[in-house]
Amino acid sequence: MTSGVTIGQAAAFVGVTVKTVRHYHQHGLVDEPRRDASGYRRYGSEQLLRLVQVRTLAAAGVPLAGIGPMLDADAGQFANALADVAQQLTERIADLTARLDLLHRLAEGDRALLPERACAILDRMPGLGFGPDYVAAQREALVLARVLVPEGFDGFLSQLEHRLEDPEYIDLAKRGQEAETWEPDDPRIEELATAMADHYLANPALLGNPTSQRAWNKASTQYRLINNHRGDQAPVSARLTALTEARLRSAGVPIPRQ
Repeated sequence: MTSGVTIGQAAAFVGVTVKTVRHYHQHGLVDEPRRDASGYRRYGSEQLLRLVQVRTLAAAGVPLAGIGPMLDADAGQFANALADVAQQLTERIADLTARLDLLHRLAEGDRALLPERACAILDRMPGLGFGPDYVAAQREALVLARVLVPEGFDGFLSQLEHRLEDPEYIDLAKRGQEAETWEPDDPRIEELATAMADHYLANPALLGNPTSQRAWNKASTQYRLINNHRGDQAPVSARLTALTEARLRSAGVPIPRQ
């Protein structure tokens, strides 16, 4: 009488595929039974039990490489190994939860990359008369600043908050937007740069606090990357910024070199 079952039957009984059973064999987790007189491998109760154990541990999240040692361990070692796997799964769950949260935040736009305080600043700008291109440029600058100069980011936000409370600054910034329609050598650019520098000097809070200024001065390379962002798309604004900063430096304001 033939004893045992075929690989197909064994797989069906255990709840896996034939391919999975063979995969277990390849990893040395389940010994392949010998062939019977008819040339077929027959799986007995010992192999079926081992298949159930391997399948259960694999389904619980134990890596295949760790299943063999666990099954060959004593009760204490087995319990310790299970605790290690549980810790790894807990960490994976936390990581997946964080990723899911990020996906949800991505659906909310800016809030995936910026804190609420920064988003509130951006949300105010259209109501103050700033156009979509200006807001987009500010958004990108904030994202870059948060990543490249994190120690100066809060100070940068404070600067922007002060500026949006200053009607004269808002007027100057809007004129800066309008300047993009001027020719690059228009003399009004220098006049506007002088007006902006003078306003900053008369209102030091618009330039940030000393702690923020020190952080940005230590990160001159990052400052240059952020300051030159979109420079090729807005050449007049880039020139206006350079002229304004030159005047501020000549007045002793510590602004990183371009």
